[in-house]
Amino acid sequence: MNPADAAHARRVEALASELARSGGAVGLGKSTSNLFRDRAPSQRRRLDVRGFSNVLHVDAAAGTVEAEGMVTYEALVDACLPHGVMPAVVPQLKTITLGGAVAGVGIEASSYRRGLVHETVEELEILTGDGRVLVCTPQNEHADLFFGFPNSYGTLGYALRVKARTIPVKKYVRLTHMPFTEPAVFFDSLLRLCTAQEASFIDGVVFSPRSLVLTLGHFTDEAPYVSDYTYKRIFYRSIAERREDYLATRDYIWRWDTDWFWCSKNLGAQNALLRRLYGRSRLNSRTYTKIMRWNSRAGLTRALDRLFGKHSESVIQDVDIPIVRAGEFLGFFAREIGIWPVWICPIGATQRSRRFPLYSMAPGLHVNFGFWDVKRTREAHAAGHFNRLVEESVSRLGGIKSLYSDSYFTREAFDARYGGAAYAALKAKYDARGVFPTLYEKCVLRH
Repeated sequence: MNPADAAHARRVEALASELARSGGAVGLGKSTSNLFRDRAPSQRRRLDVRGFSNVLHVDAAAGTVEAEGMVTYEALVDACLPHGVMPAVVPQLKTITLGGAVAGVGIEASSYRRGLVHETVEELEILTGDGRVLVCTPQNEHADLFFGFPNSYGTLGYALRVKARTIPVKKYVRLTHMPFTEPAVFFDSLLRLCTAQEASFIDGVVFSPRSLVLTLGHFTDEAPYVSDYTYKRIFYRSIAERREDYLATRDYIWRWDTDWFWCSKNLGAQNALLRRLYGRSRLNSRTYTKIMRWNSRAGLTRALDRLFGKHSESVIQDVDIPIVRAGEFLGFFAREIGIWPVWICPIGATQRSRRFPLYSMAPGLHVNFGFWDVKRTREAHAAGHFNRLVEESVSRLGGIKSLYSDSYFTREAFDARYGGAAYAALKAKYDARGVFPTLYEKCVLRH
């Protein structure tokens, strides 16, 4: 056993022993989180998993990388690129962890070809609620847990080690920005381009119902120039201003992180003076998350909204809609929500996508709509009013939404969409004592 594997084995043994000693309900103790759900403080004892943050092996020839669950994608990318590869799907923010993207739902512009993060995984080592450490693959005796783990959000166990696929990279990515003024033409073009599978990456931005842009990314060995969006220049603005661009591959991977897509505007980071005060090193999702969580605790923006006679509701969601219904969802969104821009990311679901019971998707192209802002109105609404409208529309159109933020489903509606009986069977088999909370408790209830 090599030193990296031996050290991992020691960490696994220590964590399993800690779980055995806990004697009751536990949660995961970690220093990062990309969840956006306000919850009452939990009394659960915390398992310290912060040490599981190492990249163990990069095998470029085999097209795989093995790493521990708490490794951030920033560290994972930096370990892979010197070998001429990158993880097959890299979520947009540097602080997202590999285990978190598997236990939740991870997506990016390569997903139209590669699927979601969990569809790029070949093997999982999981610490279950009953204290076992199990190696799970699609073919072995724990295949039910392999397919049931994605979207379980730590309620079935914790991913200690993940083996995932990689793809070859080149030095640069050439971007082509294609503007549209008609949603129907935009989505028809998206379907055509995804079917052709010629681009390395495809995503898009809806600035308004009459201003939509698709972006194609192609790996290339040469570039006439390289743009820098890590400090003074802002990437999402360039999409509407340019038709072609070139980025170094690492900068392309993290093109959204510098300004948290466009959400940095709410923190003043797009003001030229304040941007200089932030400095290059603090223009990133890690900084913005800290500020956002402080504001959530302090309630500063809520107090300002009340002072100005406004009612506010955070609408932070990613939803996946079959492309044949994407235009309908955009129409609903424009009428009822109307917060812009909106990120568009296509997902190529396959027959295998049905096998993940907690996030089952029918085969065919789906469109992820990502929107993250505050909806402010003069009139008062019931708690969760706009988020509930989103949930109702997604269900009506045959889609599914991620569970990293606020959800308001009834128990019956939740079970019907997120695994129901299959999840109950997994919970009984791998966490019969209820060491971890249930998925409904963690993702919907407020305690």
